[in-house]
Amino acid sequence: MDPRIFTEPQQGASYDTLFTVAKATEDLGFDAFFCSDHYLRMGSVDGLPGPTDAWITLAGLARETSRVRLGTLMTAGTFRLPGVLAIQVAQVDQMSGGRVELGLGSGWFEEEHRAYGIPFPKEKFARLEEQLEIVTGLWNTPLGQTYTHNGTHYQLTDSPALPKPTKPKVPVLIGGHGAVRTPRLAARYADEFNIPLASVEDSDLQFGRVRAAAEAAGRKADDLVYSNALVACVGKDDSEVARRAATIGRDVNELKANGLAGSPAEVVDKIGQYAAIGASRIYFQILDLDDLDHLELISSQVQSQLG
Repeated sequence: MDPRIFTEPQQGASYDTLFTVAKATEDLGFDAFFCSDHYLRMGSVDGLPGPTDAWITLAGLARETSRVRLGTLMTAGTFRLPGVLAIQVAQVDQMSGGRVELGLGSGWFEEEHRAYGIPFPKEKFARLEEQLEIVTGLWNTPLGQTYTHNGTHYQLTDSPALPKPTKPKVPVLIGGHGAVRTPRLAARYADEFNIPLASVEDSDLQFGRVRAAAEAAGRKADDLVYSNALVACVGKDDSEVARRAATIGRDVNELKANGLAGSPAEVVDKIGQYAAIGASRIYFQILDLDDLDHLELISSQVQSQLG
C-alpha cells in the first residue's frame, strides 16, 4: 500500500504553508504530495489567505523537494487549454526530475468559474476526452514530428509537440463515480484509477467496472493502479480524534464511517478493507495544514504498519 498526502489548498493556504506540508511529507517517508485544483473555498471556512494555483505550486515544489512524487487530484479540464496543460505538466516534470503525475477531470464547481470569469461549458465530458487525447498525443509524438488534432472542441495544427516530459509518459490519473463513461475513459487513458471519498462497497463496485472496461479495451485489468482518497482524522486517543475532527468541522462518527478516522489501529484496519478490494494506494486527505503532528502520527503509527 502506497501512502500519499493530499491537500485542499482552495480552503486557504499560502505557498509557504504548502511547502511546509510537502517537506514534512517527504521527510516522513510518504510516497507523494498531491493537491486539488480549485480556486474557491468550499463550506464555511473563510478561505484566507486565498487559493493557490496547482501547477504553479507544483512547479515550486518540484525545485524544493527531491523524492516525493507530485501531482493533482484532479486538474480541472475547464481551467486550461489542453495544449497549454501539456506544456505546463511536461515542464514541471522536467523541473522535478521526472516525479510528476497528472490527475485530470472534467471540472464541476460552477461557482468558482463564475467567481474568476472562467467559462463553464455544458458539455464537459466530451471535452475531457479530447483533452486526454491531446495531452497524451502531444507527449507521445516522436521528436521531429508534428501533432495535429481536428476535434469537436479543440483543433491543433502541426504542433511541434514540445516540450517533452522527462520520461516517455507522465502517469495519468482518472477518477470518479460515473458508471459508464468514466470507466471507459480510464480504460483508454489511465495509469491509475482513483475514487474519492467512497465507501469500501462503492469502491469495490466502481473498481469492478473499471476492470471490466479495461479488459473490454484489450488491457489487463491489473495494468491500472486502483486508489482511494479519504479524509484523515487520526488520534492517539478519543480526545485527540475529537479535537482534530472539531478543527475541521466534522463529526467523529461520520468520519469513522466515511473516512480514515480513529486510532491508528482503527485506520490500519480500515485501509486493510480497501486493500482487500484491490486498492494499492491511499491518499490521506489532510484538511488542517497547520497540524504537522497529525502527519507525524500517521507516518509513525499508520504508515509503518502498511507494509
